[in-house]
Amino acid sequence: MNFILAEEQLMYVETVQRFVKDKILPQVLNLEATHRFPQDLISEAWELGLLNLCIPEDVKGFEIDIISTALIVRELSYGDTGISTSAMCNDLANAVIAQNGSDEQKQAFLGPFVEKPLIASFCLTEPGAGSDNAAMTSFIKKGTNGKYLLNGEKCFITNASYASQFTVFCKVGKPGGVMIACVIIPSESIMKAEIRPQAAGGREIILQEGGMIITGKPEDKLGQRLSNTATVKFEDVVIDDSRIIGNRRLGFKYAMDVLDYARPMVAAIGVGLARRALDITLEYTKERKQFGERICDLPVVRDTLVAMWKKVELADLALMKAACKVQEKAEDRSLYASLAKNTAADAAIFCATEGLHLHGGYGFMTEYEISKLARDAHIIDIYEGVREVQDMIIGRELV
Repeated sequence: MNFILAEEQLMYVETVQRFVKDKILPQVLNLEATHRFPQDLISEAWELGLLNLCIPEDVKGFEIDIISTALIVRELSYGDTGISTSAMCNDLANAVIAQNGSDEQKQAFLGPFVEKPLIASFCLTEPGAGSDNAAMTSFIKKGTNGKYLLNGEKCFITNASYASQFTVFCKVGKPGGVMIACVIIPSESIMKAEIRPQAAGGREIILQEGGMIITGKPEDKLGQRLSNTATVKFEDVVIDDSRIIGNRRLGFKYAMDVLDYARPMVAAIGVGLARRALDITLEYTKERKQFGERICDLPVVRDTLVAMWKKVELADLALMKAACKVQEKAEDRSLYASLAKNTAADAAIFCATEGLHLHGGYGFMTEYEISKLARDAHIIDIYEGVREVQDMIIGRELV
């Protein structure tokens, strides 16, 4: 590992930091209060090249390495983890194609994301299949014309209400089957569809090729309100062979490979939030006075600030090691990806909780950013595999 960033990596960090300082932080609390999806900020991030980081050079014209990707996600998360989650989930959906798709599929399914600020959804989780992905029941089955029909329902799907492309994992043949496939419902198909708005923000997407996609109303979440989340239902959606990624029997492996890529990015989200919580708490405790002195000078407060700083720095170290392991495609990358995810989630929750505590009663008021961070932090411990699942992975890799 080399802790000296290359000139290009420094440029990425500085670009994101300017974007966060100028565009996100001045309005983040107002946006969060209205629960409004920040489409304009997503488009601006795309203009700056901060989206679709996994798209390979032969499609995009240039390639961004995993370490640089982690740095970009970390800095974007310092501004808002909802925005960075929406951006990261574009890569989650598209990384499967980048890693396992044919050259033709890469051009067809990734090319549009280079041309426009499109949104993608990664459809894996189901109401009865959260951590246990093998329990999913969405499935594809061949119809009378030889093409597959996709049926099933997914939940907690990021970007679902705005997605122009869906990456969907499903059983092959029947809901109780063993084999899992990865299929794409491409942006071209969505754009040509008849879209009917539903009450409360859902939509019906009637596809020309056949079938329908129904997205539910956006979920009313505890935190990360700038990230859209909704259910997605597939009804007899026609899937031809060109929309099946790689081997239709290897979808489970493809999903696990992508999650190895994604977990350092979730760690980056955690580190960004933890550092933001530390910084605004430091600023507050330097200004706030009690007992005739700044509260940051009280020994008990200083001890807490030191503990927060340690959590941030250790999580950042774990993130960088995991990113290096994934970039090198090391055999033990899953081990370090899970370690980074758990360490960063712990740092985010600790720093947000202790930061709120040091803000006292003001921290409980929504006009103070620390209250937002305290709500945002908890999902980092949950999505892309709860901490217990990460410990299971670590235990499996160790023995």
